[in-house]
Amino acid sequence: EFNLTLSVVCNLWKQFQDTGSIQRKPGQGRPRATTATEDRYLFIIARRNRGATASQLSRDLYAATGTRVSRVTVSKRLHETGLLARRPAVCVPLTSTNRRVRLAWCREIGVWINGRPFSSLMSPGSA
Repeated sequence: EFNLTLSVVCNLWKQFQDTGSIQRKPGQGRPRATTATEDRYLFIIARRNRGATASQLSRDLYAATGTRVSRVTVSKRLHETGLLARRPAVCVPLTSTNRRVRLAWCREIGVWINGRPFSSLMSPGSA
């Protein structure tokens, strides 16, 4: 009915008899590779050098603290603090010819911007 194996049920029952609860014990699982202080340090050096890769940050952390962590660990720590990997948008600037052609195209097909016709936005006195 619950789709559990017999060993899971037996282990949970034994844990309940021993502790009176089926909650996980604190401290279970693999310990973290970095401390809270090292996590803060990673965050600070990543903010100072926005172009640094996770591998570079890993080397910086090792040089400063002696803690050796992988680039994946660095990425996870930065993700936890809200720093995500981003690439700057590639944008080719428009030449004056491109702008003229775009403006003519907008006028030709009657593009609407914010609920108003483009032509009314470009006319004098419209603000």
